[in-house]
Amino acid sequence: MNYPPQHHQDNDNNHMVEVIKTYPLATVISVHNNQPLITHLPLMYDDGKLIGHIDINNPQAQLLKEGNDVTLIFSGPECYISPSIYSTTQLPTWNYIKVHLKGKVDTNPDKMALKQSLITMTEFLEAPEHRYILNPKNPRLDKNLDYIVMFEIAITHWEGKFKLSQDKKPTDIAAAREELVRSNQESIKQFLNNIF
Repeated sequence: MNYPPQHHQDNDNNHMVEVIKTYPLATVISVHNNQPLITHLPLMYDDGKLIGHIDINNPQAQLLKEGNDVTLIFSGPECYISPSIYSTTQLPTWNYIKVHLKGKVDTNPDKMALKQSLITMTEFLEAPEHRYILNPKNPRLDKNLDYIVMFEIAITHWEGKFKLSQDKKPTDIAAAREELVRSNQESIKQFLNNIF
């Protein structure tokens, strides 16, 4: 048995990089003594590497050191797909875009590199409007450098999971795509209204 089905796998690294750049908040998973440590961190992609920062007091910071293995999950849009949107008879399903990566970690202790990396990360996250610029002379930035660890992950394994009703006929694929867009916009609005 071939699982997951090949039509739900996307091995195009360019597609996966686009997910990483558009949805940069990664689930970072390390294992210590058979126990997973999990942190959610925004990461920047740079030519086969991911660059990130973690609070020195986070227990996972100790595992984000040279040569250690790490697993990452990036999550794109997802939603329930009702058979009611299809023109053919189908069963309910869930569509999603995920990128699973594995890599080796290296820590960079250089404070000037850390400072520049934080500025670059801010520029990346502020794009395209750049409403805020992190000034290198910001005293709060300098004060916090001792509490942040910068790390790089060399990606060793890529796996794209793009479950988007690819096994359906073209009109149903298009309907599922429209539902993914509609559902994500609507569900975020409803969720925020219920919480706040």
